[in-house]
Amino acid sequence: MATQTEAQNELAELIVTSLNLESVKAADIDPEAPLFGGDLGLDSIDALEIALAVSKRYGFQLKSDNPDNRTIFTSLRTLSEHIEQHRAAA
Repeated sequence: MATQTEAQNELAELIVTSLNLESVKAADIDPEAPLFGGDLGLDSIDALEIALAVSKRYGFQLKSDNPDNRTIFTSLRTLSEHIEQHRAAA
């Protein structure tokens, strides 16, 4: 498992908290592992919950009609990178 960066760990904590993933520790989420269809068992409703939590925490919206969403939500790493890019611009 790859090591999480500080930003990835913060995001992992947000995901675990916002989705009430009681059996998952944020530090155990592999930044390279798929967020959906993988060990976390997340689905499209979870993506909406994550998008809402990101909006509240980081002050920008992940739009549902963004054609890059599949890439953005690929893994903890890709989502974290997207947040860092847009957070800096916000």
